[in-house]
Amino acid sequence: GEKEILPNERNKIKILYGTQTGKSKHFAENLSKDGTYKGYTCEVIDLKNYDPDEQLDNEGENTTCLVVFISTYTEGTPPEGAEWFVKWLEESASDFRVQKSLLSNLHYAVFGLGNSLYGENFNTVAKHVDHCLHKLSGHRILSVGLGDENVSQSSHKSLENDYVAWKRDFWKKLKEVNSVFASKDLKKNCKNEGQCNCQEEDTASENTGIESDDELQEDPADNEIVDVEDLGRVMGSGKTSTKLNPTKDEPAEMITPLIKKSLEKQGYKLIGTHSGVKLCRWTKSMLRGRGGCYKHTFYGIESHRCMETTPSLACANKCVFCWRHHTNPVGTEWRWKMDDAEFVFNGALQSHVALIKQFKGVPGVQPERFLEGLTPQHCALSLVGEPIMYPKINKFIDLLHDKGISTFMVTNAQFPDAIRDLSPVTQLYVSVDASTKDSLKKIDRPLFRDFWDRFLESLDALSAKNQRTVYRLTLVKAWNTEELDNYASLVSRGNPDFIEVKGVTYCGESKASNLTMENVPWHTEVVNFVQELVDRLDGDYEIAAEHEHSNCVLVANKKFLVDGKWWTWIDYPKFHSLMKRFKESGGEEKFSSDDYMAPTPDWAVFGAEERGFDPKEERHFRKKQKDV
Repeated sequence: GEKEILPNERNKIKILYGTQTGKSKHFAENLSKDGTYKGYTCEVIDLKNYDPDEQLDNEGENTTCLVVFISTYTEGTPPEGAEWFVKWLEESASDFRVQKSLLSNLHYAVFGLGNSLYGENFNTVAKHVDHCLHKLSGHRILSVGLGDENVSQSSHKSLENDYVAWKRDFWKKLKEVNSVFASKDLKKNCKNEGQCNCQEEDTASENTGIESDDELQEDPADNEIVDVEDLGRVMGSGKTSTKLNPTKDEPAEMITPLIKKSLEKQGYKLIGTHSGVKLCRWTKSMLRGRGGCYKHTFYGIESHRCMETTPSLACANKCVFCWRHHTNPVGTEWRWKMDDAEFVFNGALQSHVALIKQFKGVPGVQPERFLEGLTPQHCALSLVGEPIMYPKINKFIDLLHDKGISTFMVTNAQFPDAIRDLSPVTQLYVSVDASTKDSLKKIDRPLFRDFWDRFLESLDALSAKNQRTVYRLTLVKAWNTEELDNYASLVSRGNPDFIEVKGVTYCGESKASNLTMENVPWHTEVVNFVQELVDRLDGDYEIAAEHEHSNCVLVANKKFLVDGKWWTWIDYPKFHSLMKRFKESGGEEKFSSDDYMAPTPDWAVFGAEERGFDPKEERHFRKKQKDV
């Protein structure tokens, strides 16, 4: 090809490759060689050495185009070394916390290497990478290339010829992209006060051949993926499935094969017919030494050793702030096929460890944290749904404790009998999302007709528990922030050890909820609300800690204030020792929250300059973004 005269600031191509046998690397180096001849500065990087979390959102600044060569390996998986790149893209594209305009400055092209003999797995990785980049507002300059090793089906009779044909189109499209950049630069530097042709309107789709959404065939993944809380909708529509229409004596399965396949594409590890595991963002953060979650600050858990799971994906509420848009299965009693507790426990542990293992060799992950993460020490029973609905929850909890894993159980205060019958856990939460019957109905939208009686009975049941208890309040501005006297009354009823107050997280637009960013309180507003609440609690409680990053504040009963120092942290070995004696004595040797408390470090205490961020960690600031 002929050499091109390029502006210095728009002459860079970054070429990434993920390879198993070396072919992707060969094509990447070939494209680089061609680009260099054409006057571009080309950089070739193996995906195993590329950190998308640090680099990808900056590529559009001074790079003409990002090119990805990637093969599809066994069972439709990425090649070794490229797993993290693909996983990061998947999670970023589906995470409501990640702005969908993240890659709006990026022009990109993807070429896949596969074999059509593998049927539905043909080039699935390249298609998915292309889809995720586009979903994050990246600009395709041409359709994803589908190289085929199967010569009988290859469009150009060989993988190499497929690449050559794609490369020819790539250079044509890139030349058009450069003409647009040149036109924009001309406009920017024009001194003719708009009297020249450079001011004529031109759009990317008209002048560069960049393919718009309308010109591209819809990615089939959009139709296949079903989120956890879409289970109910899918279950309702799959009327031809025998599993959804069991015999009279056979209960239905909560997770159908179709749902299982869809959810696994999003990173969920599903266990049996009704349970699931997913890796928390704070687990990933602490693996890299970038800080832990609020439970690390408030209670001393090690976030990289925390397993987030639920034995029940179903729930009895449809809360307006549900972070998964609350379209999951709902019910007031267990009516599905039930897996044994041992099966759920073993599956959760194995699945969690498998998720951690994916971080081996990922840039930034600390080796010692990675090894520790393979042995979870804590379990947050709060992934989604209502774990206390699972009829064998006590056995499941016993299995966790026998393994030396602490338990943080969250319930929505609609099952008082289950709370009364619940075995001791390390810390038991109830969600207290409103302080009156009307506001609770508006916010939690419970299924039970006697929801308010159940709510109050649940608080009564909580007050009878000897272990650590917590009220969890989610503040929704203009919904539940003006009923302080009623909240104070509820506190005196349940007498929790702690009260966690957190600003609602905006989960994006949803047909099932009319919350907007206007309903998200600032951290200062959360602190002010908490202080006003504490002033109404007769001097029994004080603000103990905060985690500014999570917009969360901890109020503690003053029995945890010992000689002027807070003891909100947990002595986990002591808890397990007490739990063992309780179990061996048949429940006769009881213990209370006072027996396994530990001192809170100074950096975690409310008012400290760290604002709840552990100084042993390294705070991560995204480039071009303010810290959040």
